[in-house]
Amino acid sequence: MRSQAKVQHRADPRPILTGLALTTALVLAQALPGHAQVNPETTTADTTQALPGAVAGRPLTFADLAAQVSPSVVNITTSTTVAGREGPQGIVPDGSPFEDFFNDLQNGPGGQPRRSSALGSGFVISADGYIVTNNHVIEGADEIEIEFFPGDGQPAEQLPATLVGTDTNTDIALLKVEYDSPLQFVEFGNSNATGARVGDWVLAMGNPLGQGFSVSAGIVSARNRALSGTYDDYIQTDAAINRGNSGGPLFNMDGEVIGVNTAILSPNGGSIGIGFAMSSAVVSNVVDQLREFGETRRGWLGVRIQDVTPDMVSAIDGLDSARGALITDVPPGPAEDAGLLSGDVILSYDGTEVTDTRELVRMVGNSAVGAKIPMQVLRNGDETMIDVTLGRRETDEATAFPASDTGPAPEDATQEMLGLTVSPVTPDLAEQYGLDDRAGLVITAVDPASDAGAKGLAEGDLITDAGQEPVTTPEELQARIDNAAEAGQTSLLLLVRRDGNPRFLALALGDAGDAGPAEPDGSTDQN
Repeated sequence: MRSQAKVQHRADPRPILTGLALTTALVLAQALPGHAQVNPETTTADTTQALPGAVAGRPLTFADLAAQVSPSVVNITTSTTVAGREGPQGIVPDGSPFEDFFNDLQNGPGGQPRRSSALGSGFVISADGYIVTNNHVIEGADEIEIEFFPGDGQPAEQLPATLVGTDTNTDIALLKVEYDSPLQFVEFGNSNATGARVGDWVLAMGNPLGQGFSVSAGIVSARNRALSGTYDDYIQTDAAINRGNSGGPLFNMDGEVIGVNTAILSPNGGSIGIGFAMSSAVVSNVVDQLREFGETRRGWLGVRIQDVTPDMVSAIDGLDSARGALITDVPPGPAEDAGLLSGDVILSYDGTEVTDTRELVRMVGNSAVGAKIPMQVLRNGDETMIDVTLGRRETDEATAFPASDTGPAPEDATQEMLGLTVSPVTPDLAEQYGLDDRAGLVITAVDPASDAGAKGLAEGDLITDAGQEPVTTPEELQARIDNAAEAGQTSLLLLVRRDGNPRFLALALGDAGDAGPAEPDGSTDQN
């Protein structure tokens, strides 16, 4: 997993996600179990031949496939200079006869900087020496060494590698080695096609626990897993992968790479049959950009979005099911230039239906900067097509959401409705709740027994829109409530901001305290 993961003690029974890079701090306490042996007299060159009575297509052996792809799989060793520790060490008392010994053990002789090594895996994707691995395998490394699988036509010695580029969002890195003859390589396969379906056989290769080249087989256990990243599209597999497998390939039965092994879910740091490989649908696009530019250049729509939940459907005119991506904020940028508005629901992107925000983020990120993309948008009950010319996420995101100046709010009387006590934003209330100068209604109290209380609304939240129209006074909010009730709606869609982060939620018109939690806090996805 990526560097944000925390390492838990082996005794902790809770399963955790852990990265697969292996450092020299790891010590094997016991020998690895032996591998099952294959009788060459009973094997056949046909890797897809079915065993008698078995399901058709089940491979009799993986040996031929492993021999085919192994020359392209590499072990990666990195070396990093670690500064000597300063301050009290806490190992032995000052003046102890063992003080110098323990200081040298930790810091090197005289407390000088020392070298730290890490191990990982990778695979060659071109004859001229481009190699894919995980970013966390090589992050911060001073030196990177590549060891090739022993075989015909491959280098017998280790070769130094240079870093071409990295992408922390997907934990992918691209390396390059120089060699005087073409290298054997593998190609990316379609991670959304036959061979990568749930239940299909897969083969993992790499350098588990620093033991050298190793092969394990299993099936695709699940698809489209999200761990912690914006662009996550992980393939889950039960093929045994461990620390040191990071960056290694996950093959389909045609010898194509459909994933890059990245993380495992484990209570103790070892494989329990829940491993994750970033799909080739994501990796191949990232690698192409790193190879061409040395960096990623992702499309940027310039909106904040959130999923449409089932309780919002009745509050959004023209929507028949919980689908699409609901826009919560439109700062200056590509979306604003195209005429998109807060409250719009994006139903399709470039002809592909949008089921949720994750899918939209991936599609936009995989689009070229400057591309003109048609989108189907639902607004006030009507569907319309809007073309958006994409910006670039890496350069536009940081400045995309400045606070807007809407001027001072009127000072009308506080009122109660739908379990909320609301008031226009005044200078005193803005100071009290740390609000910006955005117009709206600040919540000063919440009835915990109401639907508003059940859905997590809290004192200090700011309501800026109701029924997809701006509200600045209690009278305007009451008018939106009356209009929704007269239209036969059972809920009213509110746009609520907390700590500046916008989020839509549907509030029941009447007593609906059993509606179930839907916290409005936290930022929505940015795209």
